[in-house]
Amino acid sequence: MTLISRLLLAVLAPAILALQPVTVEAQTQRVRQMQRSPAEIERRERMNAWTVGLAGGLIEGAPLRLAAEIARVVDDGPNLHVLPIVTRGATENLNSLLYLRGVDVAIINSDALEEYRIQVPGIQRRITYLLNLFPSELHVFVRPEIQSLQDLAGKKVNFNTQGTAAAYSGPLIFSRLGIEAEKTFIPHQVALEQMRKGEMAAVVFITSKPVDAFVRGRWDPGFKFLPVKYESKFEDYYLPAVLEAREYPNLIKEDQSIPTIAVPTALVAYNWPAESNRYQRVARLVDTLFSRIDKLQAPGFDPKWQSINLAATVPGLDRFGAAQEWLDRQARTARVSR
Repeated sequence: MTLISRLLLAVLAPAILALQPVTVEAQTQRVRQMQRSPAEIERRERMNAWTVGLAGGLIEGAPLRLAAEIARVVDDGPNLHVLPIVTRGATENLNSLLYLRGVDVAIINSDALEEYRIQVPGIQRRITYLLNLFPSELHVFVRPEIQSLQDLAGKKVNFNTQGTAAAYSGPLIFSRLGIEAEKTFIPHQVALEQMRKGEMAAVVFITSKPVDAFVRGRWDPGFKFLPVKYESKFEDYYLPAVLEAREYPNLIKEDQSIPTIAVPTALVAYNWPAESNRYQRVARLVDTLFSRIDKLQAPGFDPKWQSINLAATVPGLDRFGAAQEWLDRQARTARVSR
């Protein structure tokens, strides 16, 4: 570089640097003007007016898959758009519903309310349910030498990885049963192999039956499910359930069944004021989803939809107002048509 070039650069550099903020500011102002134009404002408002944020769960979990299927079926262009959201898990979705911007509804395990009893007084008044999606049955699978739930005290019991239903609800249920096991939180497929080697006493699954690991897996004689009796200690959040021989023919004898409990998985909403826009969005979701539930029960969607009962209740929660109104209208129509 020549001496003249260096002198010119030294003179011009401050001027160039001084112009840069002006240029950036000018660009920012142009973007803001575009965003504030009537057409842009109208487009943004139209897109957001009937968009519903749905907290689903872990990307590999069943709740997020159900959320995606709900979004497919209720999609109505600008009239209704559901956005499934990947979260830390169904057990964390209640937290998202309470505090995360843009979340209108969520899929939760009903006993997630237990954690908020002290943290959020009156939590049952702040959350309402739209739909009891499906029960997730408790499977307590044990080695041959384990004969009862009490035998698991002090033994290694796996509750799957953090964020799953088993990792949250399993320890809660064991606490209610008064069993102090040595809890582990590793992938179930790893824990099942440890069970075969005698390194793990039991695994706890909380998911919709039948579970592939038990249907397709080959287990030596003596490996079994333990019964869990439905008692008053479970009436607040849980439901009675049963594991049957037709579901697990290799583990349950044909003339037998194993009593257990189930954790309801529910589609819930914040208890928005009835006159608010957020309430109206969820009300439109209810009307569209309930009216199209038969589409979800068709081939190509999760088989769990076939067992959905729109009138089923969720322990511990009140039904969302628009959902109850929809059911009442259907009941009146049915009476008139008789």
